[in-house]
Amino acid sequence: MITAQMVKELRERTGAGMMDCKRALEATQGDIEKAIDELRTKGLAKAAKKASRVASEGTITSYIHGGGRIGVLVEVNCETDFVAKTDEFKQLAYNIAMQIAASNPQYVRREDVPEAVQEHEKEVLRAQALEEGKPEKVVAKMVEGRLEKFFQENCLLEQPYIKDPDKTVQEMILEMVAKIGENINVRRFARYEVGEGVEKEEVDFAAEVMAQIKS
Repeated sequence: MITAQMVKELRERTGAGMMDCKRALEATQGDIEKAIDELRTKGLAKAAKKASRVASEGTITSYIHGGGRIGVLVEVNCETDFVAKTDEFKQLAYNIAMQIAASNPQYVRREDVPEAVQEHEKEVLRAQALEEGKPEKVVAKMVEGRLEKFFQENCLLEQPYIKDPDKTVQEMILEMVAKIGENINVRRFARYEVGEGVEKEEVDFAAEVMAQIKS
């Protein structure tokens, strides 16, 4: 069983993200030394340590889908203007914009989710678990698990990457960090959808974006 303490220790020793550490431990049956090697092999440990470096250069990239029915603006930062002008970095920013268009995240990272939103979500999840007839002693654990799913669905960096669902957006970015040797940070984004908030026949534009990407 992978415990929170094991994940914490691996994070402290490598600087890698929580979900990256958890996956590495699961892949190595809880062997921390092998998990460290797993992270290093992927370049995630080295890349994560660059996260404290200032990234003030970068680009603002747009993605427009369906003749203007969905539009995304995203700011992606790096450390130098040189990297910001490379095709690789521009493509990365474009891919992130496509991800936002298709998956409609509400936040960049879980730390951005307001405490009030988290508490409300916990209350709803707790009520759902009790309504399902779950015993009180397991409700807290169920709420914790379902809250993790909420983060994975609503936080950009924790979403499965649309072009490779076996990795998260954060892992995809860290692979690029390891490749170019600079910190990369998604600072902010805005997503617009025509008619959003207006009562109308529902059209799943996000599904259309996914279909376009896969075609």
